[in-house]
Amino acid sequence: MSRLAHVTSGPYAPPVPSRSLTVVSADGARLHAEVHGPDGAPAVVLAHGWTCSTAFWAAQVRDLSTDHRVITYDQRGHGRSPASPACTTEALADDLEAVLDATLAPGEKALIAGHSMGGMTVMAAAARPRFREHAAAVLLCSTGSSRLVAEARVVPWRAGRARTWLTGRVLGSRAPLGPVTPVAKRILKYATMGAGSAPYMVEACARIVHACPRAARHAWAAVLEALDLDHGVRELHAPTAVLHGASDRLTPPVHARALVAALPNCVGLTDLPGIGHMTPIEAPEPVSARMRELVSTYVKGAAPEPGSTPEQIKEGA
Repeated sequence: MSRLAHVTSGPYAPPVPSRSLTVVSADGARLHAEVHGPDGAPAVVLAHGWTCSTAFWAAQVRDLSTDHRVITYDQRGHGRSPASPACTTEALADDLEAVLDATLAPGEKALIAGHSMGGMTVMAAAARPRFREHAAAVLLCSTGSSRLVAEARVVPWRAGRARTWLTGRVLGSRAPLGPVTPVAKRILKYATMGAGSAPYMVEACARIVHACPRAARHAWAAVLEALDLDHGVRELHAPTAVLHGASDRLTPPVHARALVAALPNCVGLTDLPGIGHMTPIEAPEPVSARMRELVSTYVKGAAPEPGSTPEQIKEGA
């Protein structure tokens, strides 16, 4: 299956970027990144979640890029970023730092938003100097810092060791997802989306998730199963908002409440009734609106002139 199998029309069709570039991470991993919107506009950096890609943020990019500079990138092994043997939260933090270094001028501030594994990427990078240099504010969407498999409700059993074991086997399966069929969409909707999600939303999610290479899906599932980034939450000193879907089975509301309690500088919790795990696709308007609020409040001033863009940018990749 093509790794770029996504919808080609409508609100979830990925917009054409102003610029595409290749970012090289600390270990040499190459990351596909995109810049959307006008130079000089306030910056927003978006990190997607497990099994997704830059296409996941299509609705936010289309909305925000009218008056913001929106930066997206494919996590290693996802989308157009090649697979890498390094599958660790430290590697995710390295990658985010490399993207910030390549797309923002020294000292330039941005809103940094992460969904699911993208939120975990932010937590992993929280104590890094380059992250702190650029993070004016943070939005954590549908994410958690630990006990991901134990708390997940994908398997409709009572909480306990049996459910945790089976959930780990389901999420970490090596089996191919296959084509996007009606049955596949029903399964994906149950596991990751609210019951009221429209068919076109489910279609968009299914096409993005099914395009993720099986090896990357399995490798990162193992990382998430053992995840413990509670220390990273305590290091996240930038003003941080939390947003979650009340019907999320993958990262249920218990995670959002834990984040709010542990964050040093939490600036609000947005609860979306009836919404599941895929908040940016299921509830595009509230997610984009929250981003706009955070930019307006915390991202001060315009970006430096285009001529001050770091030399590390490699255009046209």
